[in-house]
Amino acid sequence: MSATKARDLCVIGLIAAMLSWLLVTQFYGDLPPLQWYLPLSLAALGVAEIVVAQGLRGRIRGDAGLRAADVLNAARALALAKASAVAGAAFAGLWLGFLSYTVPNLGFLAAAGSDAVTGVVGVLSAGLLVTGALVLENACRTPLPPEDRNDRSDRNDGS
Repeated sequence: MSATKARDLCVIGLIAAMLSWLLVTQFYGDLPPLQWYLPLSLAALGVAEIVVAQGLRGRIRGDAGLRAADVLNAARALALAKASAVAGAAFAGLWLGFLSYTVPNLGFLAAAGSDAVTGVVGVLSAGLLVTGALVLENACRTPLPPEDRNDRSDRNDGS
């Protein structure tokens, strides 16, 4: 499994932003009032992933070796991290598309002010989710064994 690429996350976010903007321009008047705390669940998941990453990194890089349960938990955490990175990028795009409609209409629409605050909280929360996912994904990497580190550094010396 390869590492998550920033380019892929940006493409997902851009597509989600364009779709969100198109939908919001058509149906903004039909949306229910959005509370500022609505997107905070994304931030909570991002923080939880960072906490899990700290514990998992210690077990993976520890001297005692991994147990079978730790390997299975690392695989599950990696799957969660990959899915969370994609979901976080999509939600960031969704909220950015929402903001691209509400911010220019702050002076014209009564609800645009509070909705813009919700959009900013949403972008920040989605960014925290992506950050947590990437930290968790990085924590799941196993370090190179000592003999592989020496072999790799010898090859990088120009030979």
